[in-house]
Amino acid sequence: MQTLKRLLSYIRPFKKNLVAAVISAFAGIVLSLLVPVFIGLAVDTMVTAGEVDFSRLYTIGGVLAGIVLLSALFQWIMTYHSNKLSYYTVEKLRNDVFEKIGRVPLSYIDRNAHGDILSTAVTDIDIVGTGLLQGFTQVFSGVVTILGTLVFMFVLNPWIALVVVVLTPLSFFVSSFIARHTHDKYREQAKLRGKLTGFASEMIENETVVKSFAMEAVNAEKFQKMNTDMQKVGVIAHFYSALSNPCTRFVNATVYAGVATVGAVLCVRGSLSVGELTSFLAYCSQYTKPFNEISGVVAEFQNALSGAARVFRLLDAKDEPDDSALPALQVENGAVDFQNISFSYVSDKPLIRDFSLSVKPGQTVAIVGPTGCGKTTLINLLMRFYDINSGSIQIDGQNTQEVTRDSLRGAFGMVLQDTWLFRGTVRENIAYGAPNASDEEIIEAAKAAHAHSFIQRLPQGYDTVLSENGDNISEGQRQLLAIARVMLKKPPMLILDEATSNIDTRTEIRIQKAFQKLMEGRTSFIVAHRLSTIQNADVILVMRDGQIVEQGTHQALLAQRGFYFDLYNSQFAKAE
Repeated sequence: MQTLKRLLSYIRPFKKNLVAAVISAFAGIVLSLLVPVFIGLAVDTMVTAGEVDFSRLYTIGGVLAGIVLLSALFQWIMTYHSNKLSYYTVEKLRNDVFEKIGRVPLSYIDRNAHGDILSTAVTDIDIVGTGLLQGFTQVFSGVVTILGTLVFMFVLNPWIALVVVVLTPLSFFVSSFIARHTHDKYREQAKLRGKLTGFASEMIENETVVKSFAMEAVNAEKFQKMNTDMQKVGVIAHFYSALSNPCTRFVNATVYAGVATVGAVLCVRGSLSVGELTSFLAYCSQYTKPFNEISGVVAEFQNALSGAARVFRLLDAKDEPDDSALPALQVENGAVDFQNISFSYVSDKPLIRDFSLSVKPGQTVAIVGPTGCGKTTLINLLMRFYDINSGSIQIDGQNTQEVTRDSLRGAFGMVLQDTWLFRGTVRENIAYGAPNASDEEIIEAAKAAHAHSFIQRLPQGYDTVLSENGDNISEGQRQLLAIARVMLKKPPMLILDEATSNIDTRTEIRIQKAFQKLMEGRTSFIVAHRLSTIQNADVILVMRDGQIVEQGTHQALLAQRGFYFDLYNSQFAKAE
């Protein structure tokens, strides 16, 4: 019920459409309820064979035609406004979900399967739109029709109307039985759908790795198991859903038979005319039809509630704390101080403990060490993708937790090992961080990144449309575009996380020269596995188990013959 109330709150901004849909539905139903009355009057104009009051019949026919046309017009207006209400509400809901994804901490994205999040943002919201919002007018129309026909039937003959009322609880019993058995199964189906979408998305994105390890059969088996689980739950859910139509039709037929039998007896006794019985039978059809529709909507309603619950679970995820009232970071020199910081992803497994470091303005700091020692984690903390547990990080004397995240992250240009490009032109991808950049600035940045030559060889040059994640160019070329993107932005500080890992040695030497030029006067952090790329760094931090075990220049660290010496020789000893 809470989910339904919350969903209805999304309709509030579009209440004009709701009011228009309700009024037009009410008017259309009232007019349609007059149709059986006039049909009965038309029948009663035919007294016996050869005795027909044609004048009255034509008048009734004309009025009846006008009522039908007006009813159809109001039904069209109702459909128009209910569809607008549905799509406006779904649009708002989808916008809220997309904005929410931008507000949640990076840890939320890391913890949840991306395909599952995608399923919530797209599939579940579609189900909500079709199952709940569009079904709303159907349920409203059905209820009004049922109540209206009962009123008209009681006015015509209360005894026959009483027969209808006595048999009505059968329909409610059928509907409640179906609702109880479908809700849990549809909720389970929504959960399994998210898992299935997440797994499929993950495998499609990494199909190259899957094929390289010949894991197609294993993945197909996993997918088949999840698909089978979903099929079993879906069969049960749809079985109960499918029961609704035949069961309610049986109840409707029972009601119709009861009305026809009692009405026929009253006609024979002379207390009911044939025209009135005709009206009653028409009302009986009108009365029972909504039960069919409502029972069909019940299954969709349960499915939509399950989808809505998943959507609201995402919307209820904890946001990054609001920092809009904080001042923006003002970078003057680029001095960075890590003061006794501690951090852990899991509370009982500390990673970085009591870490301190002072970086002077304009220094190039390289961070090296074995996998899992905390190199990238240090960068995540610097950018506030994750918040430290204790201590402080200061830039030019400003605590990074006391300035806005946007200004902090805008002060850095990042080039990561895993490049990201979106579907769009090469020009748009390079200008992602500087959308107002001129063509000359974009080309200059591409030349600095040594990407200009390969871009010119593309079919449409800078106007070539890249596929999702740039899959229609090589990995090295994607990395060059990511580097050009940062060079165009010209941020006051830089973070390079294995930024040249996918580039050939010859191009890497050129890029290193370009980076040296870009890093002049800028505080820079370089995360490196290949130690050959950081030999000119001002300071090399050697990390192990979340701690700095050594620091100094390349030559000084080699002279110490310590951990860095061992790392360096493990890469170059054989070559030498």
